[in-house]
Amino acid sequence: MKDYALHDNWQAHFFLIIGVAVLAFPVYLALIGSTWDAGTIARGEMPLYPGPDMISNYLQAWGSGSGERVMGVPAATMMLNSLIMALAISLGKIAISLISAYAVVFFQFPGRMFFFWMIFVTLMLPVEVRIIPTYKVVSDLGMINSYMGLTIPLIASATATLLFRQFFLTIPDELVEAARIDGAGPLRFFWDTVLPLSRTNIAALFVIMFIYGWNQYLWPLLITTSKDMSTIVIGIVKMIGTGDAQTDWQIIMAATILAMLPPVMIVVFMQRWFVKGLVDSDK
Repeated sequence: MKDYALHDNWQAHFFLIIGVAVLAFPVYLALIGSTWDAGTIARGEMPLYPGPDMISNYLQAWGSGSGERVMGVPAATMMLNSLIMALAISLGKIAISLISAYAVVFFQFPGRMFFFWMIFVTLMLPVEVRIIPTYKVVSDLGMINSYMGLTIPLIASATATLLFRQFFLTIPDELVEAARIDGAGPLRFFWDTVLPLSRTNIAALFVIMFIYGWNQYLWPLLITTSKDMSTIVIGIVKMIGTGDAQTDWQIIMAATILAMLPPVMIVVFMQRWFVKGLVDSDK
């Protein structure tokens, strides 16, 4: 039995390593490409080991975003825009979802379930479906090319509301009664009991929502009109010319590697909380 288990573990690890290699190889190519000059890449002579231009390429991508052929925006500016957008979206989604789920679960008011199901129905209406009326509203409010326009339309989250509601339903009634006997009002019960119990769920959702906000493409493409407001995803696409001869691939690859760092750091830093929030059942 032990030999059979070891055999299964070997097979599982083998396929896992193959899968990781397939996913990681394009990232490795981008990392290597960011260390060579444009001529070596354009001629198709880029080797699979680092080149001598790593520092200059990354400094150029970070400081100016421009190469010999294409004028771009500094990666530092675009990453700051993406960071503000991702943080505002993730924190806003969590805050609004916590409050709305708390109201639906712990308060009795007319139409409570109706409003919950109205929130739930919006799961079938992604940004792409409602993007024209949303753009019209944002434009009428004068929020084009602003951080408010980038973030506010994406803050509401039916998914996070549903997840928090399902978790709040698992909180024992004894805790609610004990808080009521101690004289705790709704706000104190929320801050002292519900919020601490939700920290793993909050951490898991923060990771998911941060990556969601960081990787947004269609909405920032419509809502931003100046280069200074470009997010890193939009900026990288705009740096690509009409052909290899008009593209500074080494700068683009350096900017791509830089763009990957914040989401990777968030996942690594919050990995324990993220996994616990997804799989922990002892709540």
